Amino acid sequence: MTDIGAFDDLEIQAKRFTEDGYLVLPGFLRADLVSRLVPEVDKWVDAGWRQESIDACLRADAPPPRVVELDLEAHGELAVYPPLLRLLGHPDLLGESFVFHHLHSDRRPPGGTGKSWHHDYEQRPQRDRRFPMIHALHYPHGLRPGWGGLAVLPGSHREIAEKDARARLGTAVLPGEAAIDHLPPGSTVVLHSALFHTRRAPAVPDPSGHPRYMVDGSYCRTGTLWPPVKPYWRRVLAAGRARGLDAGRPELFAERHFGPYETVKATENGNVIENGNESGNTGMTAERREA
Repeated sequence: MTDIGAFDDLEIQAKRFTEDGYLVLPGFLRADLVSRLVPEVDKWVDAGWRQESIDACLRADAPPPRVVELDLEAHGELAVYPPLLRLLGHPDLLGESFVFHHLHSDRRPPGGTGKSWHHDYEQRPQRDRRFPMIHALHYPHGLRPGWGGLAVLPGSHREIAEKDARARLGTAVLPGEAAIDHLPPGSTVVLHSALFHTRRAPAVPDPSGHPRYMVDGSYCRTGTLWPPVKPYWRRVLAAGRARGLDAGRPELFAERHFGPYETVKATENGNVIENGNESGNTGMTAERREA
């Protein structure tokens, strides 16, 4: 089993996260978990389950999805991956008591589009950072320049700004940014959810046609009511409890840490965005959780 200790002392990691707002953990996931996760992502996309989950958020007349990510065996294991939960439990990250917020799973086509600079801290309106929220971006096949890279703006998690405060900049290179576009399989990038980040389309798409896999999970410190991002959020939490994924952590899938679901709509580049999901004319969706 992968141990945080293999990536530096935990205290060093925590200090780095406090200062920069992110951690890069190459090869963090066990190989056997990755091998089971990838076909589940393929099934999630190819069976139309991903599109059902999107429709349930974007269309008032759409039924709840038949399947949620936590119903999938390896996705559920990923959500409660022990080395990740140990890291999140450090007092400089989330601390002892935290709740699962959501999981998103996607397989993007080669040469896919980018996503403008944004952050994903759920607060309406944005007013403070008293209670941390963290996104763990998992890359089962890693990252390569031809698949589309991730860029982050270190230290920006300390700003009090709306999610789209830098959207006008598109995916432009910013002073002081850190670009992450070369990671081995099973790597994870841990972000403070208020950290500004962007997904850049590859300058030269990978000629092999290899898709870009990404599964992101989000977690919040307890002590306040967090806004849900999916209208069927109770169904997601119930799936975690039904599978016993909360063993030893009674708060992890507890509904009492959430406020009411509220529809939030905005537009960007002519697309409709609702609670973090961007839907374009192609019918494909890019989660705002990681650009």
